[in-house]
Amino acid sequence: MLKPFLYPKNFVLSFLLAIICLLANEAKAQNELEYVGELGISIGGAQYFGDLNTRGALNTIKPAVGVYYRKYLNEYVGVRAHARFLQLGYSDAYNKNEFERRRNLSFNTNVVELALQGDFNFFKFEPGSLDHRFSPYLSGGASIFHFNPYAYMDGVKYYLQPMRTEGQGTALYPDRKPYSLVSYAFLIGGGFKYNISKKVNVGLEALYRFTQTDYLDDVSTTYAGPGAFPALSNGQPSVAYRLQDRSYVTGEPIGVTGRQRGNSRDKDQFVTIELTISILFTSYNCKF
Repeated sequence: MLKPFLYPKNFVLSFLLAIICLLANEAKAQNELEYVGELGISIGGAQYFGDLNTRGALNTIKPAVGVYYRKYLNEYVGVRAHARFLQLGYSDAYNKNEFERRRNLSFNTNVVELALQGDFNFFKFEPGSLDHRFSPYLSGGASIFHFNPYAYMDGVKYYLQPMRTEGQGTALYPDRKPYSLVSYAFLIGGGFKYNISKKVNVGLEALYRFTQTDYLDDVSTTYAGPGAFPALSNGQPSVAYRLQDRSYVTGEPIGVTGRQRGNSRDKDQFVTIELTISILFTSYNCKF
């Protein structure tokens, strides 16, 4: 037979164990898994629009790759930093317009871009959920980027900005300043994303850039004319002169002084279309 004084002791121990179990279960319920952000990569293509591609053709898509981090603010809104490397280029050889075909200009450039974007989901998006794992979204923001257009002539690569092909910085055109190789753009676009597991999202995105430079292609205003490009000491035309008017390849040169070479009223633009894949980051938050 148990001694009487053990009953209170057993009762107290049982009560304490019950309280501990209840508190543990409550704490576990209050620690909720939260998705805080994602780190991802993007891969796709980029297309230039501007003075050489005036009809919006999608016929010279070049590679684009990137890496990004998106911070979730809630189930509908996120902010993102996205770094990209991409290529752009075009040639008058693709144009059917007679003047543009005769003009015979071309360019290529590498672009390094850093963008800050806001993403807005149309649907509630909760990774790991069976009911809210897909959403189309709208994205907008701004970017800063570096470019450096170049062209090939006689098999040799020439960077065009130092050539000052429209007379920038010469005595004949003091109002035309050499353009900067760093510019910025406003971005707008969208896409859709799908959560394939608790740790991985995939998506497809298209973004259009309204850049603030008209010299992605090194073409903007009018032909500067021969006076802006003195001949070499041996009397031969300079490389800059040959690059600023390449119509001699297609017939009689058309680059007379003051004749339209590009459209300075509109800035150059480009678009990227990319597939994305990202790894999700989570944290446990205590909810009271």
